[in-house]
Amino acid sequence: MIATDTVARLKASNVRKAFQANDGNEYVALADVSLSVSPHEFVSVIGPSGCGKSTFLRIVAGLDQPNAGKIFVDGRQVSRPGADRGMVFQEYALLPWKTALANVAFGLQIRGIAKEERLSVARQYLALVGLSGFEGHYPHQLSGGMRQRTAVARALANQPSILLMDEPFAAIDALTRKNLQEELSQIGVKEKTTVLFVTHSIEEAVFLSDRVVVLSERPSSVIEEVRIDIPRPRRWDALIGDPAFIKWRDHLLKLLNYTDHVQPGHV
Repeated sequence: MIATDTVARLKASNVRKAFQANDGNEYVALADVSLSVSPHEFVSVIGPSGCGKSTFLRIVAGLDQPNAGKIFVDGRQVSRPGADRGMVFQEYALLPWKTALANVAFGLQIRGIAKEERLSVARQYLALVGLSGFEGHYPHQLSGGMRQRTAVARALANQPSILLMDEPFAAIDALTRKNLQEELSQIGVKEKTTVLFVTHSIEEAVFLSDRVVVLSERPSSVIEEVRIDIPRPRRWDALIGDPAFIKWRDHLLKLLNYTDHVQPGHV
């Protein structure tokens, strides 16, 4: 079921974002983006390169401000970053001088959680992402996939209302990426996590999502929301060649090709 206003964990209404170019002209990234995400729902946002997907996610995170429109999380308007939103970036964004355990515990430390409790919680979430035994390792001692697992654990440890993920697996090799996608899918089911996920990969969006929101070319608006009715848990070895997976993948491919020739308001 597509999220409704009365049950939305996240609600974005008529979000517009424009930038001033060097020549003085206005550069509109987001023209009119509205969407909702229900509790425990995994929603991916896809669209043509440069359409403003990451910009929209930054606005939801409170790292940037819209020129118009509003963002609400659990009914509270977003105006700045907050503990109710956990962010996982494409870059690992770990503190290089801290161990994996200390990185995961860092947000809890800022919130004033006692040392014994925050370290216990950090160990719990490192175990959840498969990193038990690596608590004392520094980021440079971890592989790319392990660093991103640490970043996911750090975001989850704060128990945010919604997890925001900006192409978190884009810089990782294909095999590790598929493994991380499966792990994220399993974590989402186990933790009942609400996720808003930005990706360029249509197959990744279909594999992970309950629903995929498709943005048009810049200046962006939502052209379609696609419900992915594939049962969970999902594994790549079961989905390769699966008719439902192929159906949704091909449908989204056609939508993205269509956006190459469509401007917002003409769909």
